[in-house]
Amino acid sequence: MKRAQENGIIDLRIHNLRDWTTDKHHIVDDAPFGGGQGMVMKPEPIFAAVESLRTDASTVVLMTPQGRRFAQSIAHTFSAKEHLIIVCGHYEGVDHRVIEHLIDVEISIGDYVLSGGELAAMVLIDCIVRQLPGVLGDAESATQDSFVNGLLDCPHYTRPEAYEGQKVPPVLLSGNHADISRWRLKQALGRTWQRRPDLLEKRVLSDDERRLLEEFKQEMSKQELSGA
Repeated sequence: MKRAQENGIIDLRIHNLRDWTTDKHHIVDDAPFGGGQGMVMKPEPIFAAVESLRTDASTVVLMTPQGRRFAQSIAHTFSAKEHLIIVCGHYEGVDHRVIEHLIDVEISIGDYVLSGGELAAMVLIDCIVRQLPGVLGDAESATQDSFVNGLLDCPHYTRPEAYEGQKVPPVLLSGNHADISRWRLKQALGRTWQRRPDLLEKRVLSDDERRLLEEFKQEMSKQELSGA
Protein backbone atom coordinates (compact mmCIF):
# COMPACT_ATOMS: atom_id res chain seq x y z
CA MET A 1 0.00 0.00 0.00
CA LYS A 2 2.81 2.39 0.90
CA ARG A 3 4.67 1.68 -2.34
CA ALA A 4 1.48 2.11 -4.35
CA GLN A 5 0.93 5.57 -2.89
CA GLU A 6 4.58 6.63 -3.19
CA ASN A 7 4.65 5.58 -6.84
CA GLY A 8 1.42 7.39 -7.64
CA ILE A 9 -0.46 4.21 -8.48
CA ILE A 10 -3.26 5.10 -6.08
CA ASP A 11 -4.45 8.25 -4.34
CA LEU A 12 -5.93 7.20 -1.01
CA ARG A 13 -7.78 9.77 1.08
CA ILE A 14 -9.67 9.46 4.36
CA HIS A 15 -12.55 11.82 5.11
CA ASN A 16 -14.34 12.50 8.38
CA LEU A 17 -18.12 12.77 8.01
CA ARG A 18 -18.18 15.29 10.85
CA ASP A 19 -16.55 17.76 8.47
CA TRP A 20 -19.84 17.86 6.57
CA THR A 21 -22.09 18.52 9.55
CA THR A 22 -23.66 21.93 10.14
CA ASP A 23 -24.53 21.80 13.85
CA LYS A 24 -22.11 22.96 16.53
CA HIS A 25 -21.74 19.45 18.01
CA HIS A 26 -20.97 17.81 14.61
CA ILE A 27 -23.55 15.07 15.13
CA VAL A 28 -23.58 12.25 12.55
CA ASP A 29 -26.12 9.88 14.17
CA ASP A 30 -29.55 9.96 15.77
CA ALA A 31 -32.14 7.64 17.33
CA PRO A 32 -34.16 5.50 14.89
CA PHE A 33 -37.75 6.39 14.06
CA GLY A 34 -40.08 3.74 15.44
CA GLY A 35 -37.89 3.14 18.46
CA GLY A 36 -35.42 0.37 19.11
CA GLN A 37 -31.85 0.00 20.27
CA GLY A 38 -28.82 1.73 18.81
CA MET A 39 -28.33 4.76 16.63
CA VAL A 40 -28.61 5.38 12.90
CA MET A 41 -26.22 7.44 10.78
CA LYS A 42 -27.93 10.63 9.61
CA PRO A 43 -28.41 11.18 5.87
CA GLU A 44 -27.33 14.83 5.65
CA PRO A 45 -23.57 14.45 6.32
CA ILE A 46 -23.29 11.41 4.03
CA PHE A 47 -25.17 13.12 1.21
CA ALA A 48 -23.04 16.25 1.58
CA ALA A 49 -19.78 14.28 1.68
CA VAL A 50 -20.55 12.03 -1.28
CA GLU A 51 -21.94 14.83 -3.42
CA SER A 52 -18.84 16.95 -2.81
CA LEU A 53 -16.43 14.09 -3.59
CA ARG A 54 -18.26 12.32 -6.40
CA THR A 55 -17.31 12.70 -10.05
CA ASP A 56 -18.75 11.17 -13.21
CA ALA A 57 -16.24 8.34 -12.78
CA SER A 58 -17.14 7.53 -9.16
CA THR A 59 -18.55 4.27 -7.84
CA VAL A 60 -20.02 4.66 -4.36
CA VAL A 61 -19.65 1.59 -2.12
CA LEU A 62 -21.27 1.03 1.28
CA MET A 63 -19.68 -1.41 3.73
CA THR A 64 -22.60 -3.16 5.41
CA PRO A 65 -23.52 -6.66 6.69
CA GLN A 66 -26.49 -6.54 4.31
CA GLY A 67 -24.27 -6.23 1.25
CA ARG A 68 -23.08 -8.66 -1.38
CA ARG A 69 -20.36 -10.92 0.04
CA PHE A 70 -16.93 -9.70 -1.05
CA ALA A 71 -14.92 -12.00 -3.30
CA GLN A 72 -11.77 -11.92 -5.41
CA SER A 73 -13.83 -11.39 -8.55
CA ILE A 74 -15.34 -8.23 -7.08
CA ALA A 75 -11.88 -6.94 -6.14
CA HIS A 76 -10.78 -7.50 -9.74
CA THR A 77 -13.81 -5.59 -11.04
CA PHE A 78 -13.26 -2.72 -8.61
CA SER A 79 -9.56 -2.50 -9.55
CA ALA A 80 -10.64 -1.28 -12.99
CA LYS A 81 -12.71 1.56 -11.52
CA GLU A 82 -11.23 5.04 -11.78
CA HIS A 83 -12.66 6.37 -8.52
CA LEU A 84 -14.16 4.58 -5.53
CA ILE A 85 -15.93 6.32 -2.66
CA ILE A 86 -16.28 3.91 0.27
CA VAL A 87 -18.86 4.77 2.91
CA CYS A 88 -18.30 3.02 6.23
CA GLY A 89 -21.49 1.94 7.95
CA HIS A 90 -21.72 2.30 11.73
CA TYR A 91 -24.06 1.74 14.65
CA GLU A 92 -27.36 0.17 13.45
CA GLY A 93 -26.57 1.28 9.92
CA VAL A 94 -27.19 4.30 7.71
CA ASP A 95 -30.45 6.06 6.93
CA HIS A 96 -31.99 4.01 4.12
CA ARG A 97 -32.38 7.07 1.90
CA VAL A 98 -28.59 7.03 1.56
CA ILE A 99 -28.76 3.50 0.16
CA GLU A 100 -31.65 4.32 -2.15
CA HIS A 101 -30.19 7.47 -3.67
CA LEU A 102 -26.39 7.47 -3.24
CA ILE A 103 -25.00 3.94 -3.07
CA ASP A 104 -24.05 1.99 -6.19
CA VAL A 105 -22.89 -1.22 -4.49
CA GLU A 106 -23.35 -2.65 -0.97
CA ILE A 107 -20.51 -4.94 0.15
CA SER A 108 -20.07 -7.26 3.15
CA ILE A 109 -16.76 -8.96 3.94
CA GLY A 110 -18.43 -11.86 5.76
CA ASP A 111 -21.25 -13.11 7.91
CA TYR A 112 -20.29 -11.33 11.10
CA VAL A 113 -20.67 -7.84 12.56
CA LEU A 114 -17.94 -5.29 13.28
CA SER A 115 -18.29 -2.11 15.31
CA GLY A 116 -17.88 -0.10 12.13
CA GLY A 117 -17.10 -0.38 8.45
CA GLU A 118 -13.58 1.02 8.67
CA LEU A 119 -11.89 -2.36 9.12
CA ALA A 120 -14.02 -3.82 6.35
CA ALA A 121 -13.04 -0.92 4.08
CA MET A 122 -9.36 -1.57 4.78
CA VAL A 123 -9.79 -5.21 3.75
CA LEU A 124 -11.58 -4.10 0.57
CA ILE A 125 -8.90 -1.53 -0.31
CA ASP A 126 -5.97 -3.85 0.32
CA CYS A 127 -7.47 -6.58 -1.85
CA ILE A 128 -8.25 -4.14 -4.67
CA VAL A 129 -4.89 -2.37 -4.65
CA ARG A 130 -2.87 -5.58 -4.95
CA GLN A 131 -4.62 -6.17 -8.29
CA LEU A 132 -3.09 -3.02 -9.78
CA PRO A 133 0.01 -3.23 -12.01
CA GLY A 134 3.20 -2.17 -10.23
CA VAL A 135 1.92 -2.67 -6.69
CA LEU A 136 3.42 -6.07 -5.92
CA GLY A 137 7.12 -6.77 -6.17
CA ASP A 138 6.30 -9.74 -8.40
CA ALA A 139 3.40 -9.10 -10.74
CA GLU A 140 2.72 -12.84 -10.97
CA SER A 141 1.96 -13.05 -7.25
CA ALA A 142 -1.58 -11.70 -7.60
CA THR A 143 -2.39 -14.08 -10.45
CA GLN A 144 -1.41 -17.07 -8.31
CA ASP A 145 -3.34 -16.12 -5.16
CA SER A 146 -6.09 -18.27 -3.71
CA PHE A 147 -9.51 -17.69 -5.34
CA VAL A 148 -8.09 -16.06 -8.50
CA ASN A 149 -8.96 -19.12 -10.58
CA GLY A 150 -11.68 -20.38 -8.28
CA LEU A 151 -9.33 -22.61 -6.27
CA LEU A 152 -7.40 -22.37 -3.04
CA ASP A 153 -3.65 -21.99 -3.45
CA CYS A 154 -1.29 -24.96 -3.42
CA PRO A 155 1.23 -25.60 -0.61
CA HIS A 156 4.52 -23.68 -0.80
CA TYR A 157 7.99 -24.55 0.50
CA THR A 158 11.35 -22.81 0.90
CA ARG A 159 14.79 -23.64 2.35
CA PRO A 160 15.87 -25.79 4.11
CA GLU A 161 15.00 -28.83 2.00
CA ALA A 162 14.57 -30.93 5.16
CA TYR A 163 13.29 -29.70 8.51
CA GLU A 164 12.23 -31.67 11.59
CA GLY A 165 12.30 -34.84 9.49
CA GLN A 166 9.96 -33.36 6.87
CA LYS A 167 11.24 -33.03 3.32
CA VAL A 168 10.18 -30.80 0.47
CA PRO A 169 8.24 -32.79 -2.19
CA PRO A 170 10.85 -34.05 -4.71
CA VAL A 171 8.93 -32.71 -7.71
CA LEU A 172 9.62 -29.14 -6.55
CA LEU A 173 13.36 -29.84 -6.68
CA SER A 174 13.26 -31.56 -10.05
CA GLY A 175 13.56 -28.49 -12.25
CA ASN A 176 10.83 -29.92 -14.50
CA HIS A 177 8.47 -26.97 -14.80
CA ALA A 178 5.69 -28.97 -16.45
CA ASP A 179 5.68 -31.52 -13.63
CA ILE A 180 5.82 -28.74 -11.04
CA SER A 181 2.85 -26.94 -12.60
CA ARG A 182 0.90 -30.22 -12.72
CA TRP A 183 1.70 -30.95 -9.06
CA ARG A 184 0.69 -27.47 -7.97
CA LEU A 185 -2.61 -27.68 -9.83
CA LYS A 186 -3.34 -31.10 -8.34
CA GLN A 187 -2.60 -29.81 -4.84
CA ALA A 188 -4.78 -26.74 -5.40
CA LEU A 189 -7.66 -28.90 -6.60
CA GLY A 190 -7.21 -31.32 -3.72
CA ARG A 191 -6.93 -28.64 -1.07
CA THR A 192 -10.06 -26.95 -2.40
CA TRP A 193 -11.91 -30.29 -2.39
CA GLN A 194 -10.87 -30.87 1.23
CA ARG A 195 -11.46 -27.39 2.62
CA ARG A 196 -13.84 -25.53 0.33
CA PRO A 197 -15.89 -28.02 -1.74
CA ASP A 198 -18.38 -25.24 -2.39
CA LEU A 199 -15.82 -23.57 -4.64
CA LEU A 200 -15.48 -26.71 -6.76
CA GLU A 201 -19.25 -26.86 -7.17
CA LYS A 202 -19.12 -23.47 -8.86
CA ARG A 203 -16.21 -24.36 -11.15
CA VAL A 204 -16.36 -26.32 -14.39
CA LEU A 205 -13.37 -28.68 -14.31
CA SER A 206 -11.50 -29.66 -17.43
CA ASP A 207 -10.85 -33.33 -18.16
CA ASP A 208 -7.26 -32.93 -16.98
CA GLU A 209 -8.37 -31.23 -13.76
CA ARG A 210 -10.82 -34.04 -13.05
CA ARG A 211 -8.05 -36.60 -13.53
CA LEU A 212 -5.73 -34.67 -11.23
CA LEU A 213 -8.39 -34.39 -8.55
CA GLU A 214 -9.08 -38.12 -8.77
CA GLU A 215 -5.33 -38.78 -8.42
CA PHE A 216 -5.27 -36.60 -5.32
CA LYS A 217 -8.22 -38.47 -3.78
CA GLN A 218 -6.58 -41.82 -4.46
CA GLU A 219 -3.31 -40.64 -2.90
CA MET A 220 -5.17 -39.46 0.19
CA SER A 221 -6.94 -42.79 0.48
CA LYS A 222 -3.64 -44.68 0.31
CA GLN A 223 -2.17 -42.44 3.00
CA GLU A 224 -5.13 -43.07 5.27
CA LEU A 225 -4.89 -46.84 4.74
CA SER A 226 -1.18 -46.79 5.48
CA GLY A 227 -1.70 -44.64 8.54
CA ALA A 228 0.55 -41.87 7.16
